[in-house]
Amino acid sequence: QLVESGGGLVQAGGSLRLSCAASGVTFNRYAMAWFRQATGKEREYVAGFARSGGYTYYADSVKGRFTISRDNAKNTVYLQMNSLKAEDTAVYYCAADNSIITSRYRDYKGYRHWGQGTQVTVSS
Repeated sequence: QLVESGGGLVQAGGSLRLSCAASGVTFNRYAMAWFRQATGKEREYVAGFARSGGYTYYADSVKGRFTISRDNAKNTVYLQMNSLKAEDTAVYYCAADNSIITSRYRDYKGYRHWGQGTQVTVSS
């Protein structure tokens, strides 16, 4: 089970930190990722960890502004979002999978476990 928290309303240029608490999984054996879906758009990759936990990946649109991190002791993944823009407005989802291959890390269809999502709204 994945449970996201930390969304909300923020002004452009502000920051938010999202959390994804995982239960019922061997956390450090899973690839973990954040996706987002804006109204009327397809779900898109934001950032993630490889299954090994040693590599991180980012969408070009968030590089330098967002940082993904994890706390294995707490079974929690975080997404620190800085310099937020109006176009970052979306529902943000946490995803996990323990058998996804590297070439599918950015494909939401490759993940079997999902949280319920948390709304992030950035006002301009």
